[in-house]
Amino acid sequence: MKDSYGREINYMRISITDRCNLRCKYCMPDGIELCPMKDILSYEEIACICLEAVSLGIDRFKITGGEPLVRKGCAKLIKMLYGIPGTKEVTLTTNGVLLGKYLPELYEAGLRNVNISLDSVDKKTYQDITGFDQLESVLCSLKRALAIGMHVKTNTILQRGCNENAWKELILLAKEYPIDVRFLELMPIGEGKNEAVYSNKELIEEIKFLYPDMQPDEMRHGNGPAVYYEIPGFKGSIGFISAIHGVFCSTCNRLRLTSVGELKPCLCYDETISLRDDARSGNVEKIRKNIEHAMQIKPKEHCFSNIEHVSEKRKMAQIGG
Repeated sequence: MKDSYGREINYMRISITDRCNLRCKYCMPDGIELCPMKDILSYEEIACICLEAVSLGIDRFKITGGEPLVRKGCAKLIKMLYGIPGTKEVTLTTNGVLLGKYLPELYEAGLRNVNISLDSVDKKTYQDITGFDQLESVLCSLKRALAIGMHVKTNTILQRGCNENAWKELILLAKEYPIDVRFLELMPIGEGKNEAVYSNKELIEEIKFLYPDMQPDEMRHGNGPAVYYEIPGFKGSIGFISAIHGVFCSTCNRLRLTSVGELKPCLCYDETISLRDDARSGNVEKIRKNIEHAMQIKPKEHCFSNIEHVSEKRKMAQIGG
């Protein structure tokens, strides 16, 4: 189904918890108020919403958090979503710490694509950012995911004075392994409002300086707005999601569903439509109408370049990463 600007909306990001087993400065700053579990959608309620979403053409789902794997039975939800006739793909975004533990059941549930948040492969820098010494566990999970047959992407946010040079070692993961190493511009949401954005345009030029043969990779890598490049001799690709300096609103194909059942047309603005009560009462007609409404009120573009106009005040973990 298309929105009021003619964009095909076929993708939904679903946050299943605001809890995280890493206190990352980007999404889980100290002092965040966690939502009571009674307010969070059950898997059955999520599946009820997704069933109606599929009827409207939304057939791709991304499971996020917080950290989705801290919630018991994540694989069960993935299997439930794949059980909806018309679902084309279910993917998962995780910090990777618990991924190795749950890989067998996730794979059995149908998961074949996983995104791992990884802001450095330097042990000290990783611990400074996340607050935990879990880098080896994450890298082990990454390798095990590849071995089991999953397509792996890593997501990195670069920050000046923190991990701005981490890309030099991170891209070497794509040299050694068939993965997509991706760099995301930090959006001015939550703690991101107080940070200087490291431009992907600048980063691409720095990488090209070291690897002048880097060329655009035209192969489709997923459902999102990333632009990919390939470097001769590398097994994987390098991707860039440039929300600030490469606005891609004209092709945005997604809605977001928070862990408490709020449907969000755009990350930038605070407007939401609650589906929780209707999911709990089984009012599928109202759910469907509200999803349709969310599509039609999806704004033409975000305003991240004018921070004072960004109306979303919550942290990323409260919205869904």
